[in-house]
Amino acid sequence: MSDTAAVGDPIPDISLETPDGGTVSIGDFSGRRVVLFFYPKDNTPGCTTEATDFSALKPDFDEAGVALLGISKDSPQKHRNFIAKHTLTVPLATDREEDGLSDRLGVWAEKKMYGKSFMGMVRTTYLVGPDGGIERVWNKVKVKGHAAEVLAAARSA
Repeated sequence: MSDTAAVGDPIPDISLETPDGGTVSIGDFSGRRVVLFFYPKDNTPGCTTEATDFSALKPDFDEAGVALLGISKDSPQKHRNFIAKHTLTVPLATDREEDGLSDRLGVWAEKKMYGKSFMGMVRTTYLVGPDGGIERVWNKVKVKGHAAEVLAAARSA
C-alpha cells in the first residue's frame, strides 16, 4: 500500500520480532480485536508517555477482550531496555524489515524537521477487528489522552 491504510483494509499478516526473540503477526490475534500502535522511538518523551499510558490501561483492554501491540523500528534489545526501564506491560514488537508492516501500511514515511527530510515512523494507531480488517485509524496521533480514547473506541466497537 502506498498510501496510509484505511478503515476496511486488511492488516497484512507480516511477522514481527518480539523482545524475547520470538515473532508475532496479526494472524496470532485472529478472532479478537487488537490495537496496533506505531511509534517512532523507544525512550523518547512522547513514545514513553504513549507506552506507559497503554500499559496503565492494559487491564481495561484485557477486560474488553482487546489485545495491544506497540510497534517501532527499534531492535528487540532496545525494546527489552525500554520495557525494563519503564516497567511496561504492553507487548512490543520490532518492524525492521524493508517492506515490513509499517511500510505496507504507509506509516513509515518521509518526515520533515527543521527543513530536513528523513524517513521515520508516523505515530499511528489501528483498531483491528477479529477478521483482521481495520475498524478505526488514528493518524498523526497526539499522545495526551490517546490511550483512553482508543480504549473508549474499542469498548464501543
